[in-house]
Order: sequence, then C-alpha cells, then structure tokens
Amino acid sequence: MFIDEVRIFVKAGDGGSGCVSFRREKYVPRGGPEGGDGGRGGDVILEASRDLFTLLDLRYQQHYLVDRGEHGKGKGKHGRSSPDRVIRVPVGTLIYDDATADLLADLSHPGDQIVIARGGKGGRGNARFKTAVNQAPRTAEPGQPGEALWIKLQLKLLADVGLVGFPNAGKSTLISSVSSAHPKIADYPFTTLTPSLGVVTYSEGKSFVIADIPGLVEGAHQGKGLGIKFLRHIERTTLIAFVIDVSEGGPDPVDSLEILRKELSQYDAKLSQKPFLVVASKLDVQGNGKHLAELLNYCSRSGYDCFPISAVTAEGVKRLVFALGERVDHRRSEG
Repeated sequence: MFIDEVRIFVKAGDGGSGCVSFRREKYVPRGGPEGGDGGRGGDVILEASRDLFTLLDLRYQQHYLVDRGEHGKGKGKHGRSSPDRVIRVPVGTLIYDDATADLLADLSHPGDQIVIARGGKGGRGNARFKTAVNQAPRTAEPGQPGEALWIKLQLKLLADVGLVGFPNAGKSTLISSVSSAHPKIADYPFTTLTPSLGVVTYSEGKSFVIADIPGLVEGAHQGKGLGIKFLRHIERTTLIAFVIDVSEGGPDPVDSLEILRKELSQYDAKLSQKPFLVVASKLDVQGNGKHLAELLNYCSRSGYDCFPISAVTAEGVKRLVFALGERVDHRRSEG
C-alpha cells in the first residue's frame, strides 16, 4: 500500500531529577552532600532512508514516545541518559508542524536527519549546590520536560521523469516496458491508484528514475478524479513526459495535451516552467493515423518535441528512452 501523508505525535524524553543525598559513613565525620544529577532525556530524530518508499509503517503507529532519563542517586551517581529514538522515513519526506503548518525540514537525501523533538536536561543533584556558606544543601532540581508536538509528514517522490496523462493513456504500459516496475494494467480508467517508480538504463552506466503518476482528469487541481492527491509528486521531477493517447476512437490529442498542461499550471505555476516533451502513445492501434498527425502538427507549430511510440510493440521506445536520458543528464550537469 502506498501512503504518502501521515500525522504523528512525537514526545522526547524528560530529564531525570537530581538527587538529595548525604554521605553517612561510620568513620567519616561530617559527610557532605553526594546527590547525583539526573540523566538527559532522549531526542526524537527523523532520518531519510533509501530503503523506504512509503509512510505506511507510520500510519499504524501514531505516537512515538521516548523514555525519560534516570533520576540521580546517592554516592554521587548520575542517572543514565535515555537513548534517542530514530524514526526512519522515505527520502523526499517533508515535515510540517501540524499546529502552524510551518515546514520544519525537507529530507531529500539519504541520511538526512532532523532532531524534531529535543529531550529535557537532567536536574542537578544537591552536590552541585554546596558552597562555603551552605555545606549541607537540601536542594536538587527536577528534570526538564522533553519537547512534544504533532507533526505532519508528506512524501514527494524523487524521480527524474514524471509520466503525466489521462487515465488509460498508456503510462503504466510504458513504465513496465522500460523498467522493472510492474504497475497494474487494464483497459478501464484509474487502474493506477498509486505512483510507481522504475529505474531506466539508457546507456552503459547511465540511468534515471521514472515515475508513473495516476491519471489526471480535467479539474484535477480542484480535487476531481484522484485530484491533487498525487500532483505534488510531479513537483520534484526534472522533466515531465505528457503521455497522449493517439489511438483511433480516443480523445482529441491536442485538447488532451492542452488540458493536462493547464491542470498542472493551475495547481502550481512553477510546473508550467518545467521542461517537458510529448509522448504519442498507442501507435499499434492508431487506425488511419489522424490523431497522430494532428498531434505532430500541433507540436511542430508549438516547438514541442514529440515522440510517437507503442509500448506494446516497442516501436519508438528506444528513441524515447535515449532522449529522456540525455535531457536528464543535461539537467544534472547544470546542477
């Protein structure tokens, strides 16, 4: 199950309290204070891991609490600090303060960490308060409370290429033909209900990550169809590939491309500035080729690169993959 948004409560450990204790031994006259300090409470740390691809585990456990530090003891013994608690999340996770909606961190690289809740300091024992004028202090400090808050985690997939299109445009067939990803494929709308990632090798030693985004419909930016639920996954992509159905009897391809571009720009104007290319899919069922000709003419007039393919017969797929790889490589070299 793909889960890309959860809300959890985190509570760092409280500090242990300091101890009030005096040294009392038979042959040691006037034994002084010997109360030890309390231990520090553990932190709550979020860490990005390349081994996770969903927030599913956090969906079923909403509360993450850290033990408090041990209290101080007599004979100058300090309490033990409690260990930190590390919560692993997928790379690409955004962390928000649930109360204020402030962005606290963007864990976009493997190993990125943030201390989301700091543990409380341990209190000082009475040995710390001994002075020349106060030889027998009976004062010790309580431990400080650890930080606690509700946070919202939101996953944005990290992919080089995002496949965007209407339901049944051929996105899932394409990603399954060029990578080892195996999304559900069927001849009815919305077969893809969650994003799929695949690694595509386009040259010796060179590859890129491609994402199949669930099909959009007109009005998606307002929540229609699967709505804006998955549009955010397109934000991190380097390149967008609009997959347009040119099969006989399919929707008007030019209208489809214009609607898709409009939906992305209305969701986020920055998406309209991302580099893109057009994939004319389903050549194997294009019929008389009328839709393909219309799309090619439109792209030629608009200055858009268009790649006709059939993911079923592999026609044009190799050329498309190499073009995607070159563009991704160029964007990487630009930094």
